[in-house]
Amino acid sequence: MIKKALVFFFCMMPGFVFAQNIYRSIDTSRFTNDTVPQLDIIDIFRSVFKIKNRPPLGQEKKRFYFSFLPVGSSVVQGPGKALITSTTSAFYLGDKANTSISTISFTPYFNFTGRYGIPIHSNLWLKNDDWIIQGDTRFLVYPVTTWGLKGNTPESDGFLLDYKYVRFYQSVLKRIDDDFYAGIGYDLDYYIDLDITPSNPNAFRNYTGYQYGTIADKNSFSSGPTLNLLYDTRKDNNLFNPLPGFYANLIYRYSSVPLGSDNNWQSLYIDLRKYISITNSGPKNILAFWSYYWTSLTPGTPYLDLPSIGMDPYQRSGRGIEQSRYRGQRLFYFEAEYRRDITANGLLGFVVFTNINSTSEINTNRFVYWHPAGGAGLRIKFNKKSNTNIALDYGFSKNYGAVLINLGEAF
Repeated sequence: MIKKALVFFFCMMPGFVFAQNIYRSIDTSRFTNDTVPQLDIIDIFRSVFKIKNRPPLGQEKKRFYFSFLPVGSSVVQGPGKALITSTTSAFYLGDKANTSISTISFTPYFNFTGRYGIPIHSNLWLKNDDWIIQGDTRFLVYPVTTWGLKGNTPESDGFLLDYKYVRFYQSVLKRIDDDFYAGIGYDLDYYIDLDITPSNPNAFRNYTGYQYGTIADKNSFSSGPTLNLLYDTRKDNNLFNPLPGFYANLIYRYSSVPLGSDNNWQSLYIDLRKYISITNSGPKNILAFWSYYWTSLTPGTPYLDLPSIGMDPYQRSGRGIEQSRYRGQRLFYFEAEYRRDITANGLLGFVVFTNINSTSEINTNRFVYWHPAGGAGLRIKFNKKSNTNIALDYGFSKNYGAVLINLGEAF
């Protein structure tokens, strides 16, 4: 226990200063050839209150961008009303001509049903994009419904699992070639005081049929190194609003007892995305595809660390499906989305999307049950400098529907 506490304390110290995530946002003025001037909410605000206009895209000298968005949503990856605030800052650590913009994002939320969180995400691109620092730090109180490890568990058979959660993910990647990066990292997951309803120490384990990380009133701790590979040819490498290109990300994780983990276990996450422009000029008209495969490679993976829908690194998958609805040793996911501007100035747009997922069955490790979802959404240009949209989406599947609000695209 002392060993775990020391590992936890040592790793949390840098997290209070800053933490990183795979957000990559570039000044899109470098790639803008529109004849129609672009418009965003900030322009409208300045016009209404008669504030001096900003310089045109590509002519501003500013190196720091700051945004704040308080919103209310019917769903924040769970039931009930919610209050969200999103604060982002962006800045350059090198010449704008050859260095991507670094981003720090702070998005605390509260959903009035006992769930609240303080996630801090950021990404630092060092001079000339030679190095990337990625990570994800979260402090959460997280009551969530879970349905075990079967792909056909009825909706009514879920039960409430309550816990506190600390995450610290950190990685550093070096550019090997123009579009290829490789590096190492460290991942820590600490689930504190697992509590279930109804209160029975054996109910959690008996219900899931799984022996790792399923004892009520106990903690679950995982800690270990990662190997990270990244390949990205997207035109502006902007995860908030990607332009055409290809993206591939591989993360191999080894959680180790010597580093404090309850068990030795390994996992692999492979993320592939493709963006295709239907037209070469004019308003945005894009087809986007996203697929990932996430698998536990060995026995010993704690229940809450197993692949689960909506629990991918960005927690953006499965729009229209309740978070953690399906969980297993392996998970396959595919999503397609059509994105189109409504107005030529880029202020308004829309998307239509569909996705499908399957988790492997606990006894056979086969993909048997497939779960589709779909939906549509409105896009409002929040900041044209970073090409960031407010995304208002409605997703639905059998027996479930949800409204989601985000800054930036789902993928």
